Amino acid sequence: CTLLNQPPAPKIPTRELTDDETISQAVIKEILKTPPVESNNPKIAFLFLTPGQLPFEPLWAKFFQGHEGRFSVYVHASKEKPVHTSHYFMGRDIHSESVVSPKIAAIKMQVSWGKISMVDAERRLLAKALLDSDNQQFVLLSESCIPLQNFDYVYNYLMLTNVSFIDSFVDLGPHGSGRYSEHMMPEVEKDDFRKGSQWFSMKRQHAIIVMADSLYYTKFRYYCKPNMEGRNCYADEHYLPTFFNMIDPVGIAKRSVTYVDWSERKWHPKSFKAEHITLKFLKNLTVSCHITLHFIYVPCLY
Repeated sequence: CTLLNQPPAPKIPTRELTDDETISQAVIKEILKTPPVESNNPKIAFLFLTPGQLPFEPLWAKFFQGHEGRFSVYVHASKEKPVHTSHYFMGRDIHSESVVSPKIAAIKMQVSWGKISMVDAERRLLAKALLDSDNQQFVLLSESCIPLQNFDYVYNYLMLTNVSFIDSFVDLGPHGSGRYSEHMMPEVEKDDFRKGSQWFSMKRQHAIIVMADSLYYTKFRYYCKPNMEGRNCYADEHYLPTFFNMIDPVGIAKRSVTYVDWSERKWHPKSFKAEHITLKFLKNLTVSCHITLHFIYVPCLY
């Protein structure tokens, strides 16, 4: 678990940029040079991406209690509208947009695992949260995430950092670089292709850049999807890791602050039962590999 934070050597352009690349890079560079918007009341936006109910809502309510005014909550439920039990979550739901069909008046756009709609939902959450200028950090969570640290610890750690915690690494196997399509060229070359877990903590500057990007997003929309050229490519595992590796590699920590157990090497992370989540297990996580963790993904615990 050694962290290599050495800045990469500057890339030497090997070709002339396309017009779209030139425009995109100009916009991104200007955003990166722009100082963060000053806020007298900086907040963390907690973005919950969930199929429906939030089983750990009472636990999150205890986490938030007493810290009013220092956080915002946004819930994107893709299948069914959750019934909330805490006032911190009431009235905080956002919804997928509807598209007009010739046969049906409107169809709600579905969010499906492994498809670009997962990225669309993330962008929708970020867009809603960016409307509040006090939101300075944006944390993506799922219905199965719970906090490992208290609110003050999480708040101070994220507010005092100057990087975004976006998982991004090279995977040379069939489930990493093997998912790359040459249709992504010339904008995205194979050497730039990265992989990472979906959960992130992102500073405002980077959230704005995600909203501004259309060039690289479009490449992943069309050329990173299930059954693409006989391979399965999942945009939510590759778009942000690749995008930020290309546009601001020293601005991300290349790791997440959410613990996820992939040891079973399956399509989905390991599930836990109640007896697995002991005090010793949680304490070990908070100091494992000298990496600071704030949240844990515990599917099927409830």
